[in-house]
This record gives sequence, C-alpha cells and structure tokens, in this order.
Amino acid sequence: MKGKSYLLIKNGQIVNEGKSFIADILIVNDRIHQIAPNLSPHFDVEIIDATGLLVLPGVIDDQVHFREPGLTHKATIETESKAAIAGGITTFVEMPNTNPQTTSIEKLEQKFDLAAGSSFANYSFMFGGTNDNLDEVMRLDPKKVAGLKLFLGSSTGNMLVDDLDVLEKIFSNTNLVISAHCEDETTIKRNLDLHVKTYREDIPMRCHPEIRSAEACYISSSRAIALAKKTGARLHVFHLSTAKEMTLFGNDIPLEKKKITAEVCIHHLWFSDEDYREKGSLIKWNPAVKSAKDREALWEALLDDRIDVIATDHAPHTWEEKNQIYTKAPSGGPMVQHALPLMLECVKMGKIDLPKVVQKMCHNPAILFDIKDRGFVRVGYFADLVLVSSNDPFQVKKEHLLYKCGWSPVEGLTLHSQVKHTILNGQLVYSNGQVNDIRAGQRLTFNR
Repeated sequence: MKGKSYLLIKNGQIVNEGKSFIADILIVNDRIHQIAPNLSPHFDVEIIDATGLLVLPGVIDDQVHFREPGLTHKATIETESKAAIAGGITTFVEMPNTNPQTTSIEKLEQKFDLAAGSSFANYSFMFGGTNDNLDEVMRLDPKKVAGLKLFLGSSTGNMLVDDLDVLEKIFSNTNLVISAHCEDETTIKRNLDLHVKTYREDIPMRCHPEIRSAEACYISSSRAIALAKKTGARLHVFHLSTAKEMTLFGNDIPLEKKKITAEVCIHHLWFSDEDYREKGSLIKWNPAVKSAKDREALWEALLDDRIDVIATDHAPHTWEEKNQIYTKAPSGGPMVQHALPLMLECVKMGKIDLPKVVQKMCHNPAILFDIKDRGFVRVGYFADLVLVSSNDPFQVKKEHLLYKCGWSPVEGLTLHSQVKHTILNGQLVYSNGQVNDIRAGQRLTFNR
C-alpha cells in the first residue's frame, strides 16, 4: 500500500449511464478502482460518508471563457476554475478569443503552460481558426487539443471568419471537431443600424434579440451545416437559441455516429426575453436570450436528443463593463458556479430527469470530444466526481461568489441542490463550501 492514496465514498446514490443505485466507490490514486456495495478495505483509507447524497460524474463544460491571458481584469484560469469545481464542474474547455488570441500553436502551448500552474480543474483549449491560419490548423496534434473554434458571427474578441473559400478549406482539411458560433454578420449589422436610427444612443436592452435575431442565427447555422455536409466535416454548433434552428438537427442515430451535433447553454434554457426588463445587460449574451417560445423549443430538442450537450459559455466581464449603454455593454456572463444547481433545479421543477442531465453535462461532452477516461463513473476511469445534496436550499449571494467579476445573473435566486464535495483525479478539492488549495487539474488527452 506504500506510496498510494485511497479514498472510499460510502453509500452514495450513484447516477450514471441511465441508472441510479446505491453503492460504494473505492478510489486508488487518481482512478476509480472498485464500485460495489459494502466495500470494506483492509487498509487505511480516507472515507467520505455519502449517505443521502447523489454521486455524479464530474461535469464537463465544453465552452468557457476564462479570459487568460490578456483579459485578466475580468477573470483568470485560477479564479474561474475555483468557481467551476465549487459548482461540480471538474473539466473545462476554454475558448481562443483571449489576448493574444489562441491562433498559433505557440500561443496554444503558452495557455497550456498557464493552466498547468494555476488550474483547479482539468483543462483543454480550443484552437481558433481565422481567415489566414490554415497552415497552423493542419499542424495541430488531435490528441492534444480539444478542437477547433470558428466565430462565424463576430462576438467578443473580433475573430470573425468571413472568407467563404477559407471556411471551405478549413472544413475540408481537419478531422478535429469544429465548434462554431453561428450568427450572420450582415443581418446583425442591418438590424443594429435600424435600431440606432430609431433609438440613437438609447437602444433598450430588450432589443438585443431583435438585433441578434433568430434570422441571423438560422442563416449562419444552416450555412455551416450545409458546408459540413458538403465537406464531411465534423461540426458542433455552439449555444443554440432559436426554435427555427431545431429543424436542422436530428436524433435518428447515436451521438457516437453523428457528424453534426448541437449544444444549448444554461441561460438559454433558464431565461427568456421577458427577463430583460429586470436583468438588463446582465443577461446580454451572444447569441441573445430570445422568446419563451424559443426556450420551449430548446427544451423539447434537448429532451428528444436533437440537442446533445448542455454547456455554460461562461464569459465574465466586470460590473462596470456590463453596466453601460447597449452598444457598449459587452455580451457574456459568469455561470460555472451555479450551472449544475440550476439544472438540478429544473429536475425538481419536472422539466428534465436527473439521468438526462448527467447524460448532457457529463457523458455526452466526453463522447463528443473523444475525451480519454472521463465523463463516467466507471472502473479504470479518472475519479472526477461530484457529491450533491438534492434537498438543501440556499440563496445565491454575492459574498459566496468565487468569480473574479464578483456578480452573477442569478443572484438572489433560491436553489435547492447544493454541491457538497468535488473530487478531482482522486483528490477532495472542494468540501462544504471551501475550495481546498490543491491544484489537481490535469491536461486532457483524447482518443483520436
């Protein structure tokens, strides 16, 4: 037993791969060693009594903006990964629109070096495609990077890819998952010009879904899907927000065989355009939060498996930045600390069942990105686990937020499921409201 560490989780209700059952989990070093009832090892072992708690695979968030390097007044890998593990997110994939942008292999490896020294969660990064870096895209090692990110509509960071010939070359020359932000720039600019003429400097925040409209989303996403079908590329469409787009995706084959996949974010499932009156710029995201009818269609597609993944698009800005007029307030907001509790609230409300939440937040991101040995409670897999009390109400308060930006769009909300413990690579990194000073995060590897 010398040189090994042991952790035993006793009597938890494991929710995994569509099943729910009470059992123990023995962890040796960073891996799950045994799953069975009534385990009693004959050696010293640290024990966590999980009686009455849910035991879930750690959440994999495939879309976050942790702002490092270059935008660290908003957030850092350290601060946001702390918030992530407090919310049961054990693995994140970060986006390339930092400063400098992650559009060369040199810049990509610099970000990996940053994360290796500071991340409290497992990590990987998207590589940013541009109008002029196809050579770098083709040099990427698919086992070492999560995928390729393309902005097909401009958002925070000015990484718009608008050269159609370049797009087709990228789609034709990579086997990586291409994750796309889809909004049509021409449509958005036309809508914005009309609103500026009408309101001048006083565009109401409620106009955001009229400017970044359903039409803008559909035009872009349908074009991207048509290009993926033409070239055979593997396309994942990020943060869908409209009912109309749901016609573009299917559920007739298993996720493992899909070439075109879909994602929805927590805020598009939780908020609607009715909330702009109260929340204003705090729920200004790109794509925009749209109508209740759109939200209903997203839920329907999520439940029938046209939508494959739930993510956060965690994208913090400072309070001062967000509290500006419409044309100056940046889009995006923090979400990783409360994403899982919000989805568990939806379980309590009867909108979705718990195994489906686990499928969309844990299993499917691992399958979709071919992440090695994560996303499931399985013997031999990394011990990334979250223990949740499902009847433990708490109010989201500013003083408990771990985001560097110090605010949340769900402040004041009472949620009923609390993350009690987060285990990362076999180490207890979060327990009863406290982040332990253990940087146990590992760089992801991929089965490609």
